[in-house]
Amino acid sequence: MKIRIEDIGPNEEEELILRCRNLDDNLMQLIYGVKMKTRKISGSKDGSITMIHPKDIYYFEAVDNKVFMYLSKDVYETKRKLYEIEKEFEGTDFFRASKSVILNISKIKSLAAVFNGRFEATLLNGEKVIISRQYMGTLKNKLGI
Repeated sequence: MKIRIEDIGPNEEEELILRCRNLDDNLMQLIYGVKMKTRKISGSKDGSITMIHPKDIYYFEAVDNKVFMYLSKDVYETKRKLYEIEKEFEGTDFFRASKSVILNISKIKSLAAVFNGRFEATLLNGEKVIISRQYMGTLKNKLGI
């Protein structure tokens, strides 16, 4: 693969052109990675709205018809629905871990089998999240196991 970088003038817009024969999973991951760098999600906490970068989100959870974003130490509410988040972050490090949780696999420290085919993910911040057995196949694909 050849990589070419060109300097542009101050008034020119930056652009990324990808030329390929086959758009495989590696290239799709690259595309989603570039898109994720510029995308932010609004979250509210204590009456104020904050723009949050997806790489800082550990997981999303739906509780009582509300969706919350869990960061290392903070929790924000978002107006988006879980199915919208799942669709928006398809092909990224986020995946559906259970009916009510979308988890960022880059924030998983370790995995342990619990009961009934379920797994418990210990996150980098020490929190634990249960992964339902019906979503384990997706996780294994994302992790390459």
